[in-house]
Amino acid sequence: MLKQLLLMIKIVTVNSKKELASFIDFPHDLYDGDPNYVPELFIAQRDLLTKHPFHKHNTVQPFLAYDGDKVVGRIAAILNNAHNTYNKVNDGFFGFFDCINDPAVSALLFETATNWLKQKGVTGKLLGPVNFSTNEPCGLLVKGFDSAPFLMDTYNAPYYEQLVEAAGLTKDIDLIAWHWDGQAYDDKSVRLLKSLEERLKRNNIVIRKINLKNFKEEAAKLREVYNSAWDSNTGFVPLTDEEFDYLAKDLKLILDPDFALVAEQDGKIVAFGLALPNYNEIFQKIKRGRLLPTGIFKLLFGKKSITSIRIYALGVIDGYRKMGIEACLYGTIIREYKAKGFKHAEAGWTLENNDMVNRAIEAIKGDPYKTYRLYQRAI
Repeated sequence: MLKQLLLMIKIVTVNSKKELASFIDFPHDLYDGDPNYVPELFIAQRDLLTKHPFHKHNTVQPFLAYDGDKVVGRIAAILNNAHNTYNKVNDGFFGFFDCINDPAVSALLFETATNWLKQKGVTGKLLGPVNFSTNEPCGLLVKGFDSAPFLMDTYNAPYYEQLVEAAGLTKDIDLIAWHWDGQAYDDKSVRLLKSLEERLKRNNIVIRKINLKNFKEEAAKLREVYNSAWDSNTGFVPLTDEEFDYLAKDLKLILDPDFALVAEQDGKIVAFGLALPNYNEIFQKIKRGRLLPTGIFKLLFGKKSITSIRIYALGVIDGYRKMGIEACLYGTIIREYKAKGFKHAEAGWTLENNDMVNRAIEAIKGDPYKTYRLYQRAI
């Protein structure tokens, strides 16, 4: 069957600007009419695939599958050298996977990505989906198809799970996204916020907003916290200075200062919490992710209409956990969420085996409403 398909389906190695545009645009056609699909901004995807600092030390090769002159699938093979060095492995990744509901096409895409990685000397596992690592959007949606994704979450049709598993990939680990509807949360951390802050002050720890006027220096300190607080997570690889600055620059454009918080002890940042307005509510209305001619106005003037937030990151460095810092950060975010009249919130993702964090979210009535799965297969 696969040999017959090879005669009909053509795999194209993406190299030209035109091919890259087809690679970015394919999901728009695949999900045409899907009410929960959110198009990625074209300019952001183009820069991610061509200009991101990740490319300075790693290699990404996108591929397209054609049936005649029609695109029927895409995948990117990713050689993350930093991940392999940090974790002492020799693995490869796949990402940007989208495909029609045809297991033969998806099998060919996975075979293409695997062969490319083999040629690069990879001998371990094929892991994914990640775009480019777990520091970026990742995971295959396997639960929670009845609502649109929040900002920087992935999205796919339910049949993807069967396509991936038919290609011989098996579960590595699940990632959980948590949801709150309206005021359906436990506000204990808000009610105890003042006493928690007083207790932290006795240890010279204060909760404050990120200083946007001195953002470059703040970002450098936050990078140290990020690389320390998440270093034990599955698939983690520290961000380089350039990679973190690239991420921070993008986040600065959309963050709300009231939701950008740090915990500081004697000038040292020991934790931070960041919630972001859910710009996917706007992106969903921007046709094919193009800012011109009208998308830019929807982006510029739509912020006030956003009704939800995503708690994007909350991390505490080792030695400062279980002191009440997490509760203070959550309490402050919940207080601002309520004051601003938001209607929905998402936190995530969290690893399914991170019992301490998951119990804390359950305690404030978080609903584990979406599950994203990372897969693996021997190369």
